Amino acid sequence: MFTVCALYHFTRFDNPDALREPLLDICRAQSITGTLLLAQEGINGTIAGPASGIEATLAHIRSLPGCDTLEWKLSSAQDRPFARMKVRLKREIVTMGQPNVDPTSDVGNYVDPADWNDLISSPDVAVIDTRNDYEVSIGTFDGAIDPKTATFRDFPEWWERNKDRFHNKRIAMFCTGGIRCEKSTNWLKQQGVEDVYHLKGGILKYLEDIPSEESTWNGECFVFDGRVSVGHGLQEGPHLLCHACRKPILPEDKNRPEYEHGVSCHLCVHDTSEDDKTRFRERQKQIALASARGERHLHADVTEEPESK
Repeated sequence: MFTVCALYHFTRFDNPDALREPLLDICRAQSITGTLLLAQEGINGTIAGPASGIEATLAHIRSLPGCDTLEWKLSSAQDRPFARMKVRLKREIVTMGQPNVDPTSDVGNYVDPADWNDLISSPDVAVIDTRNDYEVSIGTFDGAIDPKTATFRDFPEWWERNKDRFHNKRIAMFCTGGIRCEKSTNWLKQQGVEDVYHLKGGILKYLEDIPSEESTWNGECFVFDGRVSVGHGLQEGPHLLCHACRKPILPEDKNRPEYEHGVSCHLCVHDTSEDDKTRFRERQKQIALASARGERHLHADVTEEPESK
């Protein structure tokens, strides 16, 4: 079993580039794989490895400027969920594209998972899922509004088009681990929305804490690692990843005529050209040849960055 750790923290890093190599070194020394994002606004990522290695890596991250109050969420995976370790420098640790957003200054009211069901069942509350459309497609909360956004960048524009729908409503927002809501609630408050709430710890904390018989969650939660999805108790879900479009599919979807491993699935078969598909087939051929040699091809690891899109 591998320990999986999802984490984020907003703080000021004056020189994130100087933090990259030491962080990468400690992860490699501890046999940790995954992706960590560094930016001037903080750190975000999901990593996996032995429990002792995760503990040592967290100790290093907590020693970084302003990270002593870092919080994280642990779960487990039967197989290694990442093939390699990446520490990347980014403009934002979760991309919203709104330069004035500052989660360290003001955010919405945190709601513990134990209190979430009561809040979202109130008739004066509008519940908004801030995740991407392909994440929402495999699971969400009862009555939640799906903005059908392809990326988190699209959320502000969606709100501007739809804000009149929420007149005299309290707004409750949620995402996978909480990071998007830190930005989206700050942004809404800048727009003059006062009664804004968000699920503390995100869906992952809710699924960890709330028994299935008391849950208002339907389906699975997409995660940005090799498990693809998790359910109540953070148990691994049934989903697989289409390695062409990186969207979640079910095992039975591999039997559909549109499915070709690494080339297309029913969700993306019409989104790519024949030239694209030819290129994807060549990539899969090279991956297979590398595997036969006992090597890992550069493009074999196609898991996405944690809540980055």
